[in-house]
Amino acid sequence: MTTTPRIALVTSSDNPQGEPEDRALVVALTERDAQVSIEIWDDPAVDWSSFDLVVLRSVWDYSSRRAEFLDWAARVPTLRNPANVVRWNSDKHYVRALAGHGLPVVETLWLEPDREYTKRDLHNRFPAREDFVVKPAISAGSVDTGRYTATDADSRRLAIKHAERLLSAGRSVMVQRYMPEIDTFGESALVFLHGEYSHAMHKGAMLMGEDNGEGDVYTPEVMEPWTPSQVEIDVASEIITEVRRLVPGRSMQSRPLLYARVDLVIRGDQQPLLMELELVEPALYTSLAPGSLDRFASAILREVAYGPDPRNDTTA
Repeated sequence: MTTTPRIALVTSSDNPQGEPEDRALVVALTERDAQVSIEIWDDPAVDWSSFDLVVLRSVWDYSSRRAEFLDWAARVPTLRNPANVVRWNSDKHYVRALAGHGLPVVETLWLEPDREYTKRDLHNRFPAREDFVVKPAISAGSVDTGRYTATDADSRRLAIKHAERLLSAGRSVMVQRYMPEIDTFGESALVFLHGEYSHAMHKGAMLMGEDNGEGDVYTPEVMEPWTPSQVEIDVASEIITEVRRLVPGRSMQSRPLLYARVDLVIRGDQQPLLMELELVEPALYTSLAPGSLDRFASAILREVAYGPDPRNDTTA
């Protein structure tokens, strides 16, 4: 690079200074002679064309304003990850696409708002045994998510109300078996930068109860450093490779994703299963993994050096 690169790290209006992780990244990039600022994605005063790279970081409000957010993303040619990836990953129907290609994902049943379901229909579609989870296909974190007990009549009644509430709002609903291994082994979150494994974290069970519309149903997220097994790394790598084939748009094979976080259910000696794939605004927990902040900053500068990304196919 012969000139000082201008880089924007994107946040939301309710968090104008970004997260501590974002601010640490500003320092790391500035030390590498980049000109860096934290910008709000829907700020009309920002000239996005003036940046060599625009990196999504803490845009926590995107799921509640998805149509507006996607419209904005399509107008930012230097966005990373690019707009077609954002469109694909911001709707959890990607889980169904990955399952259809034989990848190990948590078993999911889908309820769509363009169909009519009676209470009996919903009752019969829920698992007959063990706990299960009801959540919308478009959401952030554990918002509008509840865990229910299949054999408890009151719990099933609340699950039906939860699904009906989401469907009546025009939202697709996911019904997933709650994986008991989460309580035993927890989840791992593996971070990849430019397609290469960087570091990992571990978290225990979060989703503790039923969504009756009156309060929180999950415990605060506590992340710890984690050394994943080779099986975890292999499964996560396979998922990322397949994503590059599945995302609509031009030339997905030509360049790896700038960043990705693959959240897996750890299952002891069994193959781990995908819980979530975070390609839009994942917390990467660089403070928990020595060297990872430097690796992320270096990956961003490599992305600038690559130049325009042909994957920014806004027609996808």
